[in-house]
Amino acid sequence: MSAPLPNALRARFQRYIEDGLSGRAAALRLRLSPATGARWARAIRTRGHADPAPQGRPRGRGKLAPYQAFFEELVAQDPDITLYELRDALAAAEGVKVHHSSIAALLSRLGFSYKKNRWWPPNAIVSG
Repeated sequence: MSAPLPNALRARFQRYIEDGLSGRAAALRLRLSPATGARWARAIRTRGHADPAPQGRPRGRGKLAPYQAFFEELVAQDPDITLYELRDALAAAEGVKVHHSSIAALLSRLGFSYKKNRWWPPNAIVSG
């Protein structure tokens, strides 16, 4: 997704709208497309400004958020548990199928990390 147009351009557009120009006419003066002018004019009428909307997916809790305590308990019981074992345990206990990378992202947000140490078995997850 491309970056939004600068706020200085949007402010100039808003001044033209406040001076009485239509969205299409203001867009033509600023060398914008008529569709952009109509969209920004509609935003100014409804929201009072033409600031860009947030891009990307909305921040949410995710599919695994209800199972956070489940994962914390499993990792506390067995710190050497692998992501694949966590995935299989979730599928067996709750019937939820997810990719192991989703579990890794959740554990990372919770402060757990993968640490490689010659004294620990491979693929161990530790609190850190």
